[in-house]
Amino acid sequence: MSHADDHAGNRRDFLYYATAGAGVVATGAAVWPLINQMNPSADTRALASIMVDVSGVEVGTQLTVKWRGKPVFIRRRAPNEIEAGRAVKLDELVDPKSENENKPGTNADDQNRTLDEAGEWLVMMGVCTHLGCVPLGNAGDFGGWFCPCHGSHYDTAGRIRKGPAPRNLPVPVATFENETTIKLG
Repeated sequence: MSHADDHAGNRRDFLYYATAGAGVVATGAAVWPLINQMNPSADTRALASIMVDVSGVEVGTQLTVKWRGKPVFIRRRAPNEIEAGRAVKLDELVDPKSENENKPGTNADDQNRTLDEAGEWLVMMGVCTHLGCVPLGNAGDFGGWFCPCHGSHYDTAGRIRKGPAPRNLPVPVATFENETTIKLG
């Protein structure tokens, strides 16, 4: 083997490594945008959790806020609404699950759907579980919510009682930060 052949081998090795390195960089540059586009957008990350001031919500009224592009009902229930919700037996319900992310795996008893132990605060996604319409508050056969699009009736705890909707209105992750502020998300 001559000195010229050894020099050609080193040059060839260098060209192989340089080409492979350039290929890796080019592949990474092409793949990165495809992977990065799967991350949530800045506006979605900003809405991951919000604080809601509920100091102005009177007993028997409801506040609707927009969170993650969907309406959320925050209701301060009156004593008669709490009584009506707690008087319902599980076998009368279409959906026996609480659909509450704060209390997963629980049944649809009224106390498993509310934010506080007293049952005064109810926080639910305001989207009908049938086809995604927005139900009207203080309406329907059970005094809760009524979806006029297809006739779903929800009671004072947001549980489906009559109509085509298959599930109760879902309860998102929510906590009291203090006496007047609820954190969603």
